Amino acid sequence: MEAISDDCEGIMCKSVKPGSIYELGARGWLWIKYKRDYKSELSDTLDLTVVGAFWGRGRRAGLYGALLLAAYDPDTDQFYTVAKVGSGFTDEDLKKLPDLLNQYKIPHRHPRVVSRMEPDVWFVPGLVIEVIGAEITQSPIHTCCLDPKAGTGLAIRFPRFTGRYRTDKSPEQSTTVKEIMEMFKNQKKISETPIDEKL
Repeated sequence: MEAISDDCEGIMCKSVKPGSIYELGARGWLWIKYKRDYKSELSDTLDLTVVGAFWGRGRRAGLYGALLLAAYDPDTDQFYTVAKVGSGFTDEDLKKLPDLLNQYKIPHRHPRVVSRMEPDVWFVPGLVIEVIGAEITQSPIHTCCLDPKAGTGLAIRFPRFTGRYRTDKSPEQSTTVKEIMEMFKNQKKISETPIDEKL
């Protein structure tokens, strides 16, 4: 809790076993990272619109490896990017995403999409999916709630797909930029509250 309260990403636990050395890229029980996203500040899910996709690599080659997601602003009638999500998709999801998104595919950024990122494929805002994340952070690459002076917007940290395709929602029923700003402000209030007051 202290490391997370100090705004660290997490802690490393190292085995005291002789020969316990760090092995780059290796998974095992000698060194374990306990990341802050295991203690999520973001308790609500968000319904976001798919506006772009990035081709996958390795076993995801030939499929979409990550999706560019946006929140909706009813005041401007535009979509502002807030996440690039590649986690949470099953193999079955990855196989069906091209078919689900093919009807929305266009050769350029849609005029209602505000993005600093350049995905491999652009889409007309159409498909809405549900995501969860660790927290909402300031971002130099996303345009949601963009602060012109600071040059930063808001982004979902460690976003992952929950498995829910929100076919019951139109893109205009996505989580709004105002709702994301409220979540950001509320999360800051919670993190600034002394630990003994949270208990």
